[in-house]
Amino acid sequence: MLVVDANVITYFVLRSEHTPLAVGVAEKDADWYAPGLWRSELLNVLSGYIRRGTLTTDAAKSIFDAAFLFLKDEVPLDERMVLELVSTSNCTSYDCEYVAAAQSLRVPLVTADKKLLAAFPDIAVSMKKFAALN
Repeated sequence: MLVVDANVITYFVLRSEHTPLAVGVAEKDADWYAPGLWRSELLNVLSGYIRRGTLTTDAAKSIFDAAFLFLKDEVPLDERMVLELVSTSNCTSYDCEYVAAAQSLRVPLVTADKKLLAAFPDIAVSMKKFAALN
C-alpha cells in the first residue's frame, strides 16, 4: 500500500517520458491511495490537454475514468495535520495533503515532486527509487 500524488497518477494514465517509472511503481505495488485532491489536479492537467487540442474531451473523460480503476480509495483528510506540515515546510497545502495522507496510513508517498522529496525525505520517495526497492 502506498500514497501517490497527482504527478504519478498523471504519468500513469498519460503517456510521457515518465510513464515507464509510474508503471514500475505499479508493478512494485498496485495498492494506490490518494486524498480527493487528486481528482481536481488530474482534471486540471486534462483540461490543459483539451485546450491545446492534444486530447479530445471524450479521450480526456476516458483517461479520467481509467484513473479510478487503479486508485483503491481516497484517504480522509486531516486538515489540522496539513496545517502542521505547511508550518514546517515551504510546500503548498495541496502538496501537504498527500504527505498527510501517507502519514495517516503509515505508508510511503511516491512522488515526482522535488520539493516534496526534499522537505519530507522520511516519507516521500521518488518513483525511480520506489520501483528499484527490493
